[in-house]
Amino acid sequence: MTRKNGFVGRRNLLKLVGVGGASLAATTVVSSSWGAQPAVAQQTDTKEKPKPVSPDDALKRLLDGNQRFMKEKRQTPNQSRLRLQEVAAAQYPFAAVLGCADSRVPAEIVFDQGLGDLFVVRLAGNVVSPTATGSLEFATSVLGSQLIIVLGHERCGAVQAALKSDALPGRIGTFVEDIKPALNGIKAQSNDAVNDAVVANVRYQVGLLQESSSLLTQLIKDGKLKIVGGRYDLDTGAVTLVT
Repeated sequence: MTRKNGFVGRRNLLKLVGVGGASLAATTVVSSSWGAQPAVAQQTDTKEKPKPVSPDDALKRLLDGNQRFMKEKRQTPNQSRLRLQEVAAAQYPFAAVLGCADSRVPAEIVFDQGLGDLFVVRLAGNVVSPTATGSLEFATSVLGSQLIIVLGHERCGAVQAALKSDALPGRIGTFVEDIKPALNGIKAQSNDAVNDAVVANVRYQVGLLQESSSLLTQLIKDGKLKIVGGRYDLDTGAVTLVT
């Protein structure tokens, strides 16, 4: 199987999982306030990927960006028209984020990153689901991201719902059920039960990712991937590592 920089090529992975290449390869670029862009751009293996950022360097890049955001010294990188055109043809995000869908925690903003920098999966409660896992496998084994951060946040409503364990309408309870196993045997670390549960959930989801995917497990063994957990403070904007 052909690899580039130690990662499975798009076409080979699609053959491996039995998915048609056309469904994932083609992306459409439309006109914007920057002016008309080429109508269609395809992600192909014809251009060599840039060398991936190491797990430690990727983490430092995220945390440095968060410091800029928190101190109101944002650089807003990679948000120019040129960057738009660069990533229209292909994407090579240096890190992947499994974050909560909460509107107050947009990863690109709180880490001061731009177009094509982060591969972001957002679900209420930042839970590991089959779809989330598959998306992160694609980000790492195909696109070359060498870091995944599971990002929980202060006063998470999904975690609070799991603590209350009340009946919920519709399918809201599905992600709550994915959080409940994380709450078993929580040891109090602060005077805030919700905060303790948020941290416990992040750690649980990190462990689940590491154990439930053979692709991610192999990348970790090969030194090509690190999975960490973080907690975002709604009041200060700071991200603190919890794993």
